[in-house]
Parts: sequence; C-alpha cells; structure tokens
Amino acid sequence: MIFKITVLFSLILAPASLLHAQQITKSEDPESNIQSYIDLIRADVKSEKVEILSAMMQFTPEEAATFWPVYQNYDAELTKLGDQRVALIKEYAEHYDDMTDEKADELVQKNFALLSDRNALLKNCYEQIKAKMSAKTAARFVQVEHQLLLIIDLQIASQLPVVQ
Repeated sequence: MIFKITVLFSLILAPASLLHAQQITKSEDPESNIQSYIDLIRADVKSEKVEILSAMMQFTPEEAATFWPVYQNYDAELTKLGDQRVALIKEYAEHYDDMTDEKADELVQKNFALLSDRNALLKNCYEQIKAKMSAKTAARFVQVEHQLLLIIDLQIASQLPVVQ
C-alpha cells in the first residue's frame, strides 16, 4: 500500500519540474499547458485518495454516507489552498534567479500561512467527523490524511531547488 501511495504521489513531481522548465522554454502557452497538467494530476490524485481513504477507513454504508459529504467539503477547501500553493511555487520559480532577502522572507511567510491554513482546515474536518461519527474515526482519518499530505509535501519539496 505504501509503495502504491508513493508511486501515485510521485506524479506530483512534474508540476514543479514543469514550472522550472517554463522559465527556460517559454513555449507558446506554457501557463495553460501547466494548468491542464496540474488539473489532470489533481483528478488522478483525488481519485486515488478516495480509494486509499475507503480502504483505510473501512466504512459501513451508513458511515460512508456521513463521512463523504464532510470530506468533499474539506477537499474543496484543500483544493483552494492547493491553488494558492501552486501560485506560490510559480512565484518562487519566477524569482529564483534574482531572489532577494525580502522576496525570500515574503515567500516563506506565505508558505507558513498556507501550512497554518491547511492545519486549521484539517482540524475543522476532524471536529466535524468527531461530532458526526466518533473521535476514533476522526483520528483515523487525520492519520491517513496527514500521511498522504506528507507524501505530497515531500514530493514537491524534493523537486524545488534550494534558494541560492
């Protein structure tokens, strides 16, 4: 299962690589191409996340009926944060060659804010699941989701060049 998850989320590598390549190639409409690719990867990742969550959570039909609407709202908000993260990565790529102390600080502060917002979103989802189902079910969700988010984070971070 972990191997499958790792392989799945290794697909996340491409957007960061493409963003760096965008600076170099300047093709006709790289922004549109990158966004299309990101959308395609997101659809695949979301589908696989649902499959992984289903397998790990082992819901009864009644539990599934309670959980999935909460998760869908969470995922919609997570996607918005993902859009902000993509924008932040693009901004980083745009300023990579001429990074100043001020820009580096601005980007790091934005990243801290995104991480804080993501944690708050996960906590809110935990509270909703706990209220509607149980603390154990909510904790299991948080564990699985946190592991998936860490894999995504690691894949993205491993592809971003370090500030010079």
